[in-house]
Amino acid sequence: MGFGALIIGGIFMLIGWLVSSRLKNKFKEYSQVHLTKDLTGAEIARLMLADNGIHDVQVVSVEGQLSDHYNPATKTVNLSKEVFYGRNAAAAAVASHECGHAVQHANAYSMLQLRSAMVPIQSISATVLNFMMMALIFGGIFAGGIFSLKTALLVMIVCYAVFALFALITLPVEFDASNRALAWVKSRNIVTPGEFDMAQDALKWAAMTYVVAAIGAVTTLAYYVMMYLGIGGRDE
Repeated sequence: MGFGALIIGGIFMLIGWLVSSRLKNKFKEYSQVHLTKDLTGAEIARLMLADNGIHDVQVVSVEGQLSDHYNPATKTVNLSKEVFYGRNAAAAAVASHECGHAVQHANAYSMLQLRSAMVPIQSISATVLNFMMMALIFGGIFAGGIFSLKTALLVMIVCYAVFALFALITLPVEFDASNRALAWVKSRNIVTPGEFDMAQDALKWAAMTYVVAAIGAVTTLAYYVMMYLGIGGRDE
């Protein structure tokens, strides 16, 4: 039953790897371009927060590559060392993007609120799905008639629907944060026109990773729905 899902997962893992590799190459390339303004990512982040009247969010340095993120629970803009200390187009793009999320939070952006509300639901769905997968692999739970295969599929569909919805909701959140970032760095003259194009391109490839994830989630959901309906799969 899960062979088709494995193929779908493998295909999108490959596509995701290709997009991620492209993203890393772009960031490496644009990290070589020193900003004319000579500002670090941390300085850009603090300036953008101040310009938006946000004074209760801290900008901190964290370990890892491309580990940058905004944490609404702790109100921190977490920047990797390359971005925190970097004085280049890539650092400007990432720092302003993460601050875009902080601005969303401060302005109670509805899609960000919805995504945050779905985090615990997604966590529960992942736990349930892992249980169902293990049950399918070992098969013992179905031998005694505790669950029918169709019931198991229905539970899995609900879980994958949660994953797909979360991935789709993430798209406007990420695109909006990038749009806020690019509009600000342009209006504030943080970057030159050439540096702006690089920042825009870097954020475009970052967004593509979320697009691939969303398509993969929806495709996997569709696969299990078709299996449940007996289309392209075997009946119970």
